[in-house]
Amino acid sequence: MRCLVKSHDAEGMELFTDRPVPTIGHNDVLIKIHKTGICGTDRHIWEWDEWASGRVPIGTVIGHEFVGIVEEVGDEVQGIAVGDRVSGEGHIGCGQCSLCRTGNMHICTNVSIIGIDRDGCFADYLSLPARNVWPVHPSIPDKIAAVFDPLGNAVHTVMMGDVSGKTVLITGVGIIGLMAVTVAKAAGATRIFVTDVNTRRLDLARQLGAVEAFDARDDAWIQQVKETTRGEGVDVLLEMSGIAAGIHQGFASLRPGGRAALLGLPGRPIEFDLANEVIFKAATIIGVNGRRMFQTWYQMQELLLSGRLELDAIITHELPFEEFARGFALMQSGEGIKIVLDCER
Repeated sequence: MRCLVKSHDAEGMELFTDRPVPTIGHNDVLIKIHKTGICGTDRHIWEWDEWASGRVPIGTVIGHEFVGIVEEVGDEVQGIAVGDRVSGEGHIGCGQCSLCRTGNMHICTNVSIIGIDRDGCFADYLSLPARNVWPVHPSIPDKIAAVFDPLGNAVHTVMMGDVSGKTVLITGVGIIGLMAVTVAKAAGATRIFVTDVNTRRLDLARQLGAVEAFDARDDAWIQQVKETTRGEGVDVLLEMSGIAAGIHQGFASLRPGGRAALLGLPGRPIEFDLANEVIFKAATIIGVNGRRMFQTWYQMQELLLSGRLELDAIITHELPFEEFARGFALMQSGEGIKIVLDCER
């Protein structure tokens, strides 16, 4: 089969055409990949930054966003049949620890992630435990099903923010931040403010439902947001940037007693004014990791079936699988936002 492999200790990936199709166990499913999304994590692996080089083993097949067709099922698999159209949760918990056994498999301390810790979906075929497989509703198109993973991050963050009937600030409108705009709007946020340094993404955020989109390089917007929110600040902060300046701006804009859901990952430890930014504000802070299995998936499906999510403008390019290098270049240049590779072309 074809697959994209992190085959060397440097930038880039290599396309192999002669890797064997994965074998499956009694409780596994073999999936023929139709479409797969390029994620920001995949870009880190492509560029081989400090995090990637310290985490991803050389020789790993990369990729964790996908939709495909079930090709084969293990002997003990029930409820999944050959020919089913599926996506799947890429975080594979051990199934035995207290977290897994209490509905928190997404933060299992022994988790194995496809495309990072084990072979992923930038390939013709993927082996996945049956418990991680998600059947795709017939009304949801392939290109949307292929990006369930980042959409789930956005849905989980918004739901943890409890945004209904509240003012919301989203700091950082990359792929997941943009998805969070349309999810927050669908979830009943009253007014959505966003910040970023990319003009194109700020414009797209307005198109998706943000009432104001600010250039994060100028702190003057913080006072403007406060003036339009009773002089107190926003009710909810959804932090997507992972940038120290963005995090501090977000907490400066959060009202006393407000709620902050943090998804963005800083590249290094940052200084934090715990007294003024959290304690004296009596702020509630929630760390968000992945998606709840499978609560978030049900929420995501219902939002999509409601017709209230706008995702087509976020998925800017669909390319043949062999044009993967162009896909990464489009992400790096900023010309592309969400890139989907078509393994069937």
